[in-house]
Order: sequence, then C-alpha cells, then structure tokens
Amino acid sequence: MIDLLWLIAGLAGLIVGGDLLVRGAVSVAQAMHISPMVIGLTLVGFGTSSPELVTSLQAAFSGSPGIAIGNIVGSNIGNLLLILGLAALLHPVVVDPAALRRDGGVMLAATLLCTAAVLWGTLGRGTGAVLVVLLGLYLGFTILRERRSATPAAALYAAEADLLPGPAPTRLMRSALIALAGLAITILGARFLVSGAVGLAAAAGISETVIGLTIVAIGTSTPELVTTLIAMRKGQGDVAFGNIIGSNIFNILGILGLTALIHPLDVPQQVIGFDIWAMLAATIVLAIFATTGRRIDRREGAILLAAYAAYLVTTLSLA
Repeated sequence: MIDLLWLIAGLAGLIVGGDLLVRGAVSVAQAMHISPMVIGLTLVGFGTSSPELVTSLQAAFSGSPGIAIGNIVGSNIGNLLLILGLAALLHPVVVDPAALRRDGGVMLAATLLCTAAVLWGTLGRGTGAVLVVLLGLYLGFTILRERRSATPAAALYAAEADLLPGPAPTRLMRSALIALAGLAITILGARFLVSGAVGLAAAAGISETVIGLTIVAIGTSTPELVTTLIAMRKGQGDVAFGNIIGSNIFNILGILGLTALIHPLDVPQQVIGFDIWAMLAATIVLAIFATTGRRIDRREGAILLAAYAAYLVTTLSLA
C-alpha cells in the first residue's frame, strides 16, 4: 500500500511540477522578448517532456534501467496511440503538410536510430552524445530556417507557446521562482514515482520494465495529454499534432540521449524483443494516417486507441 501511495504522490508531483515549470519558463522567455516560435519549439517541447527526463534520470541513478528506458519508449507509444487517438476521436486532427514532411521525417528518423541503438543492447555515453548533438542540430536548423521566412511550421510553434500562458511577463522574478519551484517539485515527484514503481513491481511480481512502459509512461505523458486536449478544445488540431511529434523527438534525442550520456543503460530484453518494435510500428502507422487525407479522422483515432489497448494487453502478458 505504501508503494502505491508513493506512486500516486510521485505522479501528482510530476503533473503539478511539470505544469509550473513550463508556465514559469514560458513567462520568463516572454519577459525576455524571446519569439513565440522559439518558445514553442524549445521551452514548450522540452518542458512538457521534463517529467520523462527527470524520471528516467532518477531511475537510471537508482539502478532501474527498465523504468528509465521503458518510460521513454512507453511514453512515445502512448503519445502516438493513446493521446492522438483520444484527440482524433473527439475531433479530426488536421495535419500541416510542411510540418509533417520535416518534423514527421525527423521523428521517423529518430525512431529508426533509437531502434538500432536499442538492438545494440547497451546505451552508452557515445550513443547519448550522438543523440544530444542531433537534437541540437535539429533545433538550430529549425530556428534558423523559420526565422528567415514565415512558414506554417513557425506559426505552429508560436501557437504551441500561446497554449500555455504563464504569469504576467513583466514579473520576471516571480516567473523564475515559479519555474524553479516547478523543477523542484518535478524532481521530488520523480523520486517518489521511481521508488513507488520499484516497490510495486517487486510486490506484484511484475518486472520494472513493464511498470515503466505502462504506469510510469502514462503518468509522465500527462503534460502532452493536457496540451493536446487544450489545442483540440481551441480547434487547433495541427498544434496538437505538432506537440506530439515534437514530444517524441525530444524524448528520443533529448531525454534518452541525456540519460545515456549521464548514466549508461543496459536495455531490457523485453524492450529489445517487443516494445521497440511496437514504437516503430506506431510511428509508421501514424505517418500513413497523417499522409492520407492530411488529417487523422475519428475512424483512425479509434484504430489507434484499439492498437494501444492491444499493446497494453500484450505487454502485461509478457510481464
């Protein structure tokens, strides 16, 4: 029971802390007159992935690579199948062709690279460094390109920033304190979450990897879910789609890269044998849905949700 309470407290801490971190950071950037496009691409993208980062780092330092890697792989699968499936079921998700060609292509390339790295069996510092450098190149190229010309993708990134307004931009110190408080709560929440997940896995006789792929992954994906639902409520389906694509890119290149760079990880056999292929398949299926008709309709959303349910059943059966 105590492990379950730690798990719930950790999830709550990640949700509250991640929200404060993103809102505070966005407000600080606005006060410093950073463009909305840059805020949407960097702070919102990385901020909504902060629960995954802190949780994976905490799990790695605690000697739980199954939770560290499972959290990232499970979050990406949940983003593609669960969150976009729910969004499309509520309202068809419009896809911007230009953003899909570039960012969707980067997501697919990052997923293929992640698959190759995972099949190697160990994620070392060299692999982590490569992933982080690739993220830096992607961000640098995108910012330079979008600043030179007003493209649909730039408008999409700016709209992402507008989804999460922070406190008054003129109150720089207050915003900075909110961001720092959010970071502290996120770190504390991650410690509770990992501790509870490890204890719960031991008590239930389930592997830490499965806990990471399911409960932990769904919990750390809450910011993406909230941002996506806000975008859909405002009728900004392209922003919702871009938020998920950006989150998956950050998860692989940034979160997995930083985690491996700081603390090398041994990849669990279950991830090698099944889950990494599920992530790759989900990425390809979403790319097909997004390309045909330039939107994800309700029927396709139902298919994505059914696929996620099938994935959970299969993952739990392998526990």
